[in-house]
Amino acid sequence: MTLAVVAEGAERALLRDPAWRGSGAATIEDYARWAGHLCGMACLRMVLAARGASPLPSMMELARGATAAGGYVEQPDGVIRGLIYAPLLPFMAEAFGIAGEIRLDLAAADLPALLADKDFFIASVHKDIRWPERHPDSRGGHLVLVTAATPEEIIFHNPSGHDPAAQADARLSPADFDRFFAGRGIAIARG
Repeated sequence: MTLAVVAEGAERALLRDPAWRGSGAATIEDYARWAGHLCGMACLRMVLAARGASPLPSMMELARGATAAGGYVEQPDGVIRGLIYAPLLPFMAEAFGIAGEIRLDLAAADLPALLADKDFFIASVHKDIRWPERHPDSRGGHLVLVTAATPEEIIFHNPSGHDPAAQADARLSPADFDRFFAGRGIAIARG
């Protein structure tokens, strides 16, 4: 439902999502409120799937665990703040045995060396990375899972890709990736 979310906003569009029950949310309203904040949990779930976790926790199970650890903060006015990296790391380690490391001040050209000894990199990018021809006015705010990187291309999975080519094994040159990349994220140690 990515294109509907882009056109109408997450909370409005997702009130029609027939797949909401699979999220683990108690109600469709709770699902719609949270879904726009779960790109990091989608990345974590992809890591768990790649490592053979079974059964996979639902998105909301992951979000509840991350919230309890301080990775998300539900403010009194109902606004959800996060994903906050520092409290997420102990949650990932304790719940799933996944070691992570916060990395800052990176360029896309740094990712091949980083991934030479890490399994994945959860990268903060602008949500418009699904349309690589665009030139965003900012960087960051959305998370994608970088699965491989060479000096020629960055390969990643985008939880909010609008078509199959933008969802799995999307490929951008480092220069194009840099236009969206905030230079920060979580490096996931080999597991």
